[in-house]
Amino acid sequence: MTQSRDAADVLNRDFLESRSRILEVAAALDRLDRAPGRAGEPPDRRLAQLRQAIEALLEPGPGRAETIQRLFSLDYDPSWQEKYGVLETRPS
Repeated sequence: MTQSRDAADVLNRDFLESRSRILEVAAALDRLDRAPGRAGEPPDRRLAQLRQAIEALLEPGPGRAETIQRLFSLDYDPSWQEKYGVLETRPS
């Protein structure tokens, strides 16, 4: 039976990688701010998604990954195969 790690163990294992990823996000946002033009004019859905995801990171408790995944996911389209030219294969 696998024992779950305590918070200190998780932090020790994940801190450097998490810090690195947060710095990557900060750098991307800095590049957006320095770029000519306005990314939000007209409003861009992707920029709004990034802002919502950052806000979700600040919410306490588990479930942040699922919340953020849902922010970036498309609603299910039952005709997606036809839309993207994917042929359905069935065993003969």
